[in-house]
Amino acid sequence: MDTADRGTPDRGTVDGPRPRRAYIGSFTSAGGPGVLVADVDEKSGALTVLSGADDVPDPSYLALSPDRRTLYAVSERPEGAVAAYRVTGDKPELTGPPVAVGDGPTHLATFAGHVLTADYGAGSVTAVPLRPDGTLAAPASGTLRHSGSGTDPRDRREPHAHQVVPDPSGRRFLDVDLGTDTVRVCAVEDGVPVAHHETALRPGSGPRHLAFHPGGPDGAYVYVLNELTPTITVCRWNAPDGPLEPLRETSVLADHPEGDAYPSGLVVSPDGRFVWTATRGTDVLSVLAVEGDGLRLVTTVPCGGHWPRALTYAAGTLYVANERSGDVTWFTVDAHTGLPVRGGSIEVPAASCVVLDD
Repeated sequence: MDTADRGTPDRGTVDGPRPRRAYIGSFTSAGGPGVLVADVDEKSGALTVLSGADDVPDPSYLALSPDRRTLYAVSERPEGAVAAYRVTGDKPELTGPPVAVGDGPTHLATFAGHVLTADYGAGSVTAVPLRPDGTLAAPASGTLRHSGSGTDPRDRREPHAHQVVPDPSGRRFLDVDLGTDTVRVCAVEDGVPVAHHETALRPGSGPRHLAFHPGGPDGAYVYVLNELTPTITVCRWNAPDGPLEPLRETSVLADHPEGDAYPSGLVVSPDGRFVWTATRGTDVLSVLAVEGDGLRLVTTVPCGGHWPRALTYAAGTLYVANERSGDVTWFTVDAHTGLPVRGGSIEVPAASCVVLDD
């Protein structure tokens, strides 16, 4: 892992520390404002919008640099791209022109001196090198193209990369493909993403996102949230050179839904006791308790809006980007039970994700 990826978060400025910030992505093609910057109330977790930038179309997913001074955004369009914003002030400022990546990027992460994008439409992962100051060095240095097929009957049988996540050690990253029902363990070698192992999950499950259990520098378990069946697959993580080992699958809903039910995002509590998920269609948050190498569904609660696309957690608060109702809702989490209690919301048309700077 490059030293650029080991930076210490620093929200300070020459005038002293600034308040905590949240960054919100949205779909401009559906009326969203682009990228918003919001202050975060230290006690309640409430958001107050400060400014925005709409110079990149459909910035659906965001990620911060390790030093929290640069914000990266995918442009989820057929002509996919990634952009970098400087966020040391109150308004995000583009650092240069966006860099082309694969068709329809849906996720990104910093890894080994690069920004990696999961290109859903192209079924690929693209690596864009970073300069020492965190800006993008065009063009992209390499692409890993997926192969294989899945069993979903809804025209999602081809490769569809959906997420890229660095492992806790920083030596590998995991690459989730919804279309092929697989998770790949990868590295970046000479600027090119390379797959070392590939793990097949249950056919038709449609893995979308994953998260590591905070079990040490290498982690012990990985939770894979499936979009096409409302379940989580618990996997053993044979870090850093082995493949994932699927152990068991747990439903995130108490009953079989009659209509749409497409899980979208998941987070794990910092103490490793709870997993929270969001499901579109049923519009609920699920609370699952971690029990050894498995999970137990505790309950579900309304997500506070319609079509929760993404979920994030910070300092005892869950934030939900409700795409179709056009809001970001926050919940205070009971530290003992894991249950979220609605705190408030702000209007954000076509909201797609929330990223916190801590």
